[in-house]
Amino acid sequence: MSTPDLTSLISRAEHLMARLENVLPRPLSEPDWAASVAWRYRKRSSGVASLEPIRHIGGIKLSDLQEVDTQKERFTRNLAQFVAGRTANNVLLTGARGTGKSSLVKAGLNEFADQGLRLIEVDKADLVDLADLVDLVDGRPERFIVFSDDLSFDEGEPGYKALKSVLDGSVSAAGDNVLIVATSNRRHLLPEYHADNKSYHRSDDGELHPGEVVEEKVSLSERFGLWISFYPFTQDEYLAIVAQWLSHYQVSAEAIAAARPEALVWALERGSRSGRVAYQFARDYSGRGHG
Repeated sequence: MSTPDLTSLISRAEHLMARLENVLPRPLSEPDWAASVAWRYRKRSSGVASLEPIRHIGGIKLSDLQEVDTQKERFTRNLAQFVAGRTANNVLLTGARGTGKSSLVKAGLNEFADQGLRLIEVDKADLVDLADLVDLVDGRPERFIVFSDDLSFDEGEPGYKALKSVLDGSVSAAGDNVLIVATSNRRHLLPEYHADNKSYHRSDDGELHPGEVVEEKVSLSERFGLWISFYPFTQDEYLAIVAQWLSHYQVSAEAIAAARPEALVWALERGSRSGRVAYQFARDYSGRGHG
């Protein structure tokens, strides 16, 4: 083989290797941990995964969250234990939409960020890589919340088994510096059907027992050591949240009192008295120049 032919062959081989490297999965690399206190796990269509820093984190504080005092106390107590290096439980926050589940997680991060708390947000589709994330942060001095928002699964989704494995304390269990936190509108994270009731059976003593189908559907949520439930707000609670947000936007007490009828109409139009609706009304009302 002549020298030009050999050079051409080497060049083609190098070109082929470069193309293969672009399509083959790459190991997750460490980000610049000083760039932020929160990151988002992203996987591109090419299969390349990375942790992207979240540059602008909402400045919500625990004091901004009203009418959820019991939920705040339970969540922050568990979080304080975790940040201090003591034993703590993975957390599942469930309940009505717009009642403060995600906001509580963000407020908790802001509360403890200066003590080394960090957050990594992961979509449910990417939970199949949860073990890789756990390995990446293993041994680091920071304490990491791995957070999945609005979590629910359909039958057979791969992320379900990956999350279950880590929560279960298997070989790929999370390290001491990782806390799994998820929010969901479903308490059991999987769809429940009327036909599932057929799997129940009655023992000889008359006691009713769930069948395998039901047991499987509750098994994942049971692996979260701490359940925190949120409930729809009453009218008075909704108005109290409206008043708190209006006060946050420096609206006067007189204007806050005058805003009550408008706030109720706002909620009626949206079919919800959630904290999110109260926040949105407050932004609109204060933005219109009511002071």
